[in-house]
Amino acid sequence: MRVLIVEDDPMMQLGLEQVLSDCPGITLVGIAEDGYLGVEAAKEKKPDVVIMDIGLPRLDGIAATKQIKEILPEIRVVMLTSHTAETEVHASHYSGADAYCVKGGSVDSLIVAIQAAYEGATYLDPQVARLVMEHLKPPLPQSNLGTLSPRELEVLKLMVEGKSNPEIAEALYLSPNTIKTHVRGIMNKLAVDDRVMVAVVALRSGLV
Repeated sequence: MRVLIVEDDPMMQLGLEQVLSDCPGITLVGIAEDGYLGVEAAKEKKPDVVIMDIGLPRLDGIAATKQIKEILPEIRVVMLTSHTAETEVHASHYSGADAYCVKGGSVDSLIVAIQAAYEGATYLDPQVARLVMEHLKPPLPQSNLGTLSPRELEVLKLMVEGKSNPEIAEALYLSPNTIKTHVRGIMNKLAVDDRVMVAVVALRSGLV
């Protein structure tokens, strides 16, 4: 199993390198210190598994994971992070991450997560499993969702794709202020407070 580490903390790099060196059958193919370098290393090295931190400089781990999955969907990604907030968990899930481990956990848990991801399974740290189970609850009633206008649905689709307001404005030939109004209206109708949860509700409800 070929593994790439994407982590900016030198101590974490050293610790992960030591853990992997003690595991038979695992070969460390590289270490990248930020998201951009992680994406480039994934394209060059083509590892089986990437261990990805979220809080990376220049390009965060969620965006880097999304880019890697779009280019090389066969690569498996294990999120290793100190973040357990709901937005980070859901964003990681929708970026395509295959496993989610919290820093400070046991070495055995990390190895299990890496092995599960490599075999095509999904692993969730117990600290975040509850949040994902909450996400898997039945979708919102259609009465809450059917009030979106055709234009709002167009904006919603681009939001789920990770487009910024200026990018959406350019794609739909509308002004940024108009897009801002549509985004605010979408959030109000879906009863959410941020763009990540807009994507969660939209995908969970089959809107896009």
